[in-house]
Amino acid sequence: MNDEPTSTTATAASQRQLKQELRRAEMRKRASALALIAPLALFLLVVFAVPIAALLQRAVSSPEIPNALPQTVAVLAKWDRRALPPDAAYSALATDLATARQGNSAGELARRLNNEISGYRSLVIKTARAMPVDSDATHAREALIAIDPRWGELPYWQAIAKNGSRTTPFFLLASLDLQQDNFGNIHKAPPESAIFLDIFGRTLWIGALTTGLALLIAFPLAYWASTLPARQANLVMICVLIPFWTSVLVRIAAWVVLLQQSGLVNTGLMALGITNAPLALLFNRTGVTISMVHILLPFMILPLYSVMKAIPPTYQRAAISLGSHPFAAFWRVYVPQTYAGIAAGVLLVFITAIGYYITPALLGGPGDQMVSYYIAYFTNQAVNWGMACALGALLLVATLVLYAVYQRISKTNANANVR
Repeated sequence: MNDEPTSTTATAASQRQLKQELRRAEMRKRASALALIAPLALFLLVVFAVPIAALLQRAVSSPEIPNALPQTVAVLAKWDRRALPPDAAYSALATDLATARQGNSAGELARRLNNEISGYRSLVIKTARAMPVDSDATHAREALIAIDPRWGELPYWQAIAKNGSRTTPFFLLASLDLQQDNFGNIHKAPPESAIFLDIFGRTLWIGALTTGLALLIAFPLAYWASTLPARQANLVMICVLIPFWTSVLVRIAAWVVLLQQSGLVNTGLMALGITNAPLALLFNRTGVTISMVHILLPFMILPLYSVMKAIPPTYQRAAISLGSHPFAAFWRVYVPQTYAGIAAGVLLVFITAIGYYITPALLGGPGDQMVSYYIAYFTNQAVNWGMACALGALLLVATLVLYAVYQRISKTNANANVR
């Protein structure tokens, strides 16, 4: 009678031990999997996540003014910005500029304030060179105004006061053709400086045009390749992949040779009697579009081909045998099954296209430059990292929005297929 409880206890103990062993085995498998992907995760963190985080942080960072003028910022924090600041602000400014000159931070300060008011750079440099002056509160005002009368004008002080924080929306607002007034209110930038929305619109239009043309060319080509025997289909795919083996600069140079007025394209058109004079195919939107479609075409063909290759041809034949017109069978039966490939190809080509820099810079004119060109300009020439990072952040947001839309469409299509 006593053997049954003992047997039950032993069985429960063995079950607990078995569960523990299974948990340990599962933990070892997870640890092994994490160890395998750890180098890749670390690599992505270093070369992808950290730079993007730095870009986003730099787009809203503006430490130049509080770093160079800490005492002035502290005094102006209590100022109403409606009349000239008190004498204490002039005294603090004289002290801060003297310190900034010794610490070599006057250059960064001048560059940042020049973004607010044109000519502020010369004012800061001129005043810093005249330091030190009497920083007594009763004499600093007269001393600074004597160096340059602009210190007696309200907008120059308002520019310092509204940028006293280490974070600023200035660059992001400027990227959207907006600006803050001296009291923090947001309104549209004047027409002569409102250029970035047009640039973003141009970028999206060129990306959409390139994507549409690539889809029109890639769809029939991928469909034809998917119907060929394996040997011939492989040969077609090799021809499609050949551009990947050639440098982008080499391909752009080849298009320059082909599209110039005495190039092969114009010569052929004139020989065939299609045109009487050479067409303008370079340094305009036409040359940019042709080159971008050529470079990005494989990114559209490959997703389409991979999806089309998996579609059974019997579906179309069944629809035709049931009385459907061949075109109707193709459009209503075959094409819906390629939506996943179309979505993947369109997303890949469009996201790549809106980030293009070299092709528009070499083949386009002044009105064909995209957002990437201005990011490079602010980075390499204007040395305005805040503006460059703000434009890059907006381009990143546009890419994430497109990816979210793609995910939503893919999920909707998957749910529809399940039903």
